[in-house]
Amino acid sequence: MRVWGLWMLLLAVSGAQAQGKVVIYRCTDAIGQLTVQNNVPCPKGSTQEKRVIEDAPVSSAPPTVITGPGQYPQPAPPMHPPVSSQLPQVARPPQSPPRPPVAPAAPLPKADIPDADRLPPPALYECRTYDNGRYLSDTDAPPQRCAPLQTTGLGNVGNGAGVACQMVDDQCQRIPDERLCENWKQRLREAESALRFGRADSRDASAGEYARIQRIVVESTCGR
Repeated sequence: MRVWGLWMLLLAVSGAQAQGKVVIYRCTDAIGQLTVQNNVPCPKGSTQEKRVIEDAPVSSAPPTVITGPGQYPQPAPPMHPPVSSQLPQVARPPQSPPRPPVAPAAPLPKADIPDADRLPPPALYECRTYDNGRYLSDTDAPPQRCAPLQTTGLGNVGNGAGVACQMVDDQCQRIPDERLCENWKQRLREAESALRFGRADSRDASAGEYARIQRIVVESTCGR
């Protein structure tokens, strides 16, 4: 969108305050919201761009303010022969094509193993991170993770602010035997989701992890 051209068109529609110079202010607040207004400086704390337009048309209409994308002012009652108030359509970015529907999950295969010969599934652990995230793990000692620390006065490191973190352990508890099957099946669903919706460059690893967990579920007592 040609912003300055749109401002001049809006001035022609709604009018300026008096014959002579008109000052246009383009204001961007702290959250990135755009405001365009004439003869009214930007509020304190906003980023301001200023432009002066000569010989604006005569009108007694109040200053025009446009806030946010897609919002337009109502034209003031004309003092002279009416001017068309129809504004040009603003081009919108093309919409992303809808994602094709995901095929439903296939039923689990059946392992040709007598129920008497099936073994319980391996131990499984429910782990909690420093920020209260939860996940299932095969081990009670997963790799440490870096918990960010609040820092001040470190200056700049390259183009970014100084950062610091502390290596911490996730807290893991063994899941009781009577709940192992339901949690292994939950982990299988999570692995399937990672395979179907994850990044393309990690598809091979996700497929291997899904096949491993599926075999545990199908061949253990969980697959009876």
